[in-house]
Amino acid sequence: MLFYYFFVILQLSVSLYQQYSNFSDSSDKYDSRDVDRLQKDDALVDGYLTWRQFVVDDALKMIDESFQWRKEFNLNDLTESSIPRWMFETGAVYLHGYDKEGNKLFWFKVKLHVKDAKTIHDKKRYVAFWLERYAKREPGMPLTVVFDMSESGIGNIDMEFVKYIISCFKVFYPKFLSKMIMYEMPWIMNAAWKIVKTWLGPEAISKLKFVSKSDVQTFIDAEHLPPHMGGTDQFKYSYPPLPDDEFKSPINENGPIVSEDESEVKDTESECKESLESSFNAEQALRPKKVQTFSQSLSLSLSLSPAEELSFGSKDSEKKCLIVLNNVTKNQVAFKVRTTAPEKYRVKPSSSSCEAGASVDIVVSLHGGFQASPQDRFLVMAAEMEPGAGAGTPELTQFWKDVPKPKIMEHRLRCHVLESPKSILSNASDSPLNTPTGDTQDLQTAVSGLMLLTAGASSTSLRKTLLCCGLYLSPLDSSALKV
Repeated sequence: MLFYYFFVILQLSVSLYQQYSNFSDSSDKYDSRDVDRLQKDDALVDGYLTWRQFVVDDALKMIDESFQWRKEFNLNDLTESSIPRWMFETGAVYLHGYDKEGNKLFWFKVKLHVKDAKTIHDKKRYVAFWLERYAKREPGMPLTVVFDMSESGIGNIDMEFVKYIISCFKVFYPKFLSKMIMYEMPWIMNAAWKIVKTWLGPEAISKLKFVSKSDVQTFIDAEHLPPHMGGTDQFKYSYPPLPDDEFKSPINENGPIVSEDESEVKDTESECKESLESSFNAEQALRPKKVQTFSQSLSLSLSLSPAEELSFGSKDSEKKCLIVLNNVTKNQVAFKVRTTAPEKYRVKPSSSSCEAGASVDIVVSLHGGFQASPQDRFLVMAAEMEPGAGAGTPELTQFWKDVPKPKIMEHRLRCHVLESPKSILSNASDSPLNTPTGDTQDLQTAVSGLMLLTAGASSTSLRKTLLCCGLYLSPLDSSALKV
């Protein structure tokens, strides 16, 4: 039955690729970069299909609407400098902290919103900026939206703006919403939210959580909640810089790093430019999620493996992870590693350089008594150095102070907490996907036909995915298997 699931996704993906010309012919209607991504990114196609319950026509309509919106808002070129500064200074919308599942929190401080027709377009672009920024930095990871309605009233509610926010998750960013938490909603807003519910689909309504101070920690731990919500997070919003990065120097092999100015963290952080691919090793073979074995290029300076996440478990053998950096340039490259939880991890080396054509192994270790968390993140930063530049600690410290931000490349790694094999096997045995089926010959015939259909498709990743399913496709002509 699991193979049939893969088959349905692939079949629907092929249908989208067959209609791709409809998008590529609309150069005035869409941004060509979005169309190109649709052709190459199977995960994007799967996101639209899944969100539209695998109804191809509905998925195509969703793509059309979202692509037009992306071009209208110039999403691919939307930067911090293109948003009015006062929007950032208000602190009404920002990313900070994580929920219990490791999803980033997207805060809306409702009391700071004022309905104003003159600024509504800027507000919409501001929300789009945050969503696109997060999508690039943490591809594939959902968000938890928190509407903090403390001290707010009916004058703070702009129904057009609320409807736009809902559309962002309902149409423009498929599979992006983990949950929407409504904190301390005043009774006077009940009528307004009855209208809002009519804009939400059944799946979105199920993600809506109304909470108060007494039960908000059902979804968010106290360490990520402000004091007025009963939490211990002393974070105070200020701008600049942007508040969505909390990376700090980890502990290296000789103890805490003291040679770097911590303010440098905020001065040198730039947008992540690359999408991430999953890593795979023997300890993860039982993980119930789709993985790939590719490394990720850190722009053109370093290739990095694993590409998406570091996996830690409860065993002693699962307390360490290895990051391999390979310098593919003709110059020496400086790099450093930062983390959101410096008290938990020891990184060796945490700051160094890599000669041209060489590779470096970085060992990330959990301290005794600490456990990895899905909320933990690592940031790998790299930049090319001038020929003959020194690689000692003083030289590297000065290099990071002087290097221009546009020349710094970044890559983020998430933390994954491994389940015990017994737990995974127990969950797998209860899954309906493990129900045996005797229709393997019918499946083989169906997949064979699909394989032949994709042989002429512009994207080879679909055919690669079919091969990864482990199916024996003897009826296929060998030419269809060339990838």
